[in-house]
Amino acid sequence: MTVHTTAFEKNLIINNRELQYKGIFRAAELFSTINKALAERNYEKNEKKTEELVTEQGRRTYIELRPYKEKTNFAVLMIKIKITLDNVTEALETVDGSKRKFQDGDVLIIFDAWVMTDYEHRWTMKPWVYFWKSFINKYLYTFPLEAGLPREVVSDTAHVYTAIKKLLHSYKYQAGKVVREEDVRREMEKELLREPAEEI
Repeated sequence: MTVHTTAFEKNLIINNRELQYKGIFRAAELFSTINKALAERNYEKNEKKTEELVTEQGRRTYIELRPYKEKTNFAVLMIKIKITLDNVTEALETVDGSKRKFQDGDVLIIFDAWVMTDYEHRWTMKPWVYFWKSFINKYLYTFPLEAGLPREVVSDTAHVYTAIKKLLHSYKYQAGKVVREEDVRREMEKELLREPAEEI
């Protein structure tokens, strides 16, 4: 199922939030982690674009996901996840005494998130009601449902972001580039605390 968002009023909540990583990883595990985190927050999968290019430096893959969650017939949360895997080559690493295959390269993931509403369609037969609803909601009083939606999409995006970051950090352990657990946890907590303050 795909939500047709052309008629929706879009309110951008998170803009261009980046997660960068360089090193070994497993692409299959990365996408499995993203899908699992989205499913945990009840998002429907929606793959918008996939591109792949092979260069002298390695393989370049670009994937754009636009998972969405319908809150009502007239309110939808959507997260845009743009994933670029660049200069990717195959690598062998010794983990627990045995050789394992990984990909090695640059990972860039960019998040945008929206709250989208379609009150115009809901009030098609009563345009004056739509006008006053939009005016009141924007300038005077935010209705309870709408008030909670920005916080929810920020929380959902942070959930996906943190799951990916935790996975990518785990590869440093597997490669023998050990980072203290308390440092990783402290860094992740800073990211979580900073996310709502920067993006709302």
